Amino acid sequence: MATLLHLDSSLFPSAGSTSRTVTGAFREAWEAQHPNSSVVYRDLAATPVPHLDGIAASAGFADPSTHSAEQVTAFASRIALVEELEAADAVLIGAPMYNFSIPSTLKAWLDQVILPGRTAGPESTLKGKHVTVVASRGGSYAPGTPREPFEYVQNYLGAVLTEMLSLEVDFIVPELTLARSNPAMSELIPLADASRERALEEADLKAKSLADRLVTSAA
Repeated sequence: MATLLHLDSSLFPSAGSTSRTVTGAFREAWEAQHPNSSVVYRDLAATPVPHLDGIAASAGFADPSTHSAEQVTAFASRIALVEELEAADAVLIGAPMYNFSIPSTLKAWLDQVILPGRTAGPESTLKGKHVTVVASRGGSYAPGTPREPFEYVQNYLGAVLTEMLSLEVDFIVPELTLARSNPAMSELIPLADASRERALEEADLKAKSLADRLVTSAA
């Protein structure tokens, strides 16, 4: 049985969120392909994890036997998130672009689970684990577009997930998600709809393929 850790970070409910719609399609395909698999779900917008503070950060670099009472509590919360990530066979992340970057709630989760000497570093406990990121955005930041230099979601997540956590990262990128709500983008609606459909198709195919691969490798 394979376990999927599913994280959403959109501020909006599924009906108004492309990233949630696409991660939902991925999860639905995953569960349909292997009904006995399990999904652990975190809605980082509804129930955010704490931002990393000095107490929790310093605890990560100190011998646990020297931790103060405050460090013990803060570090225990970090370890719970780390163990949840380590226990998953695959990870699914909804990462909409806000102000050129990722939601602060997703950044807070990353700061908590990036633990040098355990999840981060050459001997990462996450090495080779597969993560699928749904990186939705209101406009287009594709190569060759005017806003390509401002694409900080894929660039950042690709770097931190692969270079720090040694994960295998795959992106699904629905673009132009504001076309139907922004009159200035109305002529882009057909392109937006096509991008959304492609993302949903990718989610379905990639979820089924990944679920099959993990179940087969575990057999």
